[in-house]
Amino acid sequence: MAQPRITRADLEARFSDVQSDLQGRLDDRRQSIVAVVSAVGIVVLVVAYLFGRRSGRRKTTFVEIRRS
Repeated sequence: MAQPRITRADLEARFSDVQSDLQGRLDDRRQSIVAVVSAVGIVVLVVAYLFGRRSGRRKTTFVEIRRS
């Protein structure tokens, strides 16, 4: 029994089917992916800001001038 030859057109048709299936799934989840990435980005910025404030407060020297 001889196997049928796989042609370039067969490969292109199969790859386009797979790609369209993946593209459809991505389009369905794109909005939720963007929302999650945005939320994570905001959390990272807030944490960096808070650590920067804390570090700045620890390094700041207060000089008190008294007149007598």
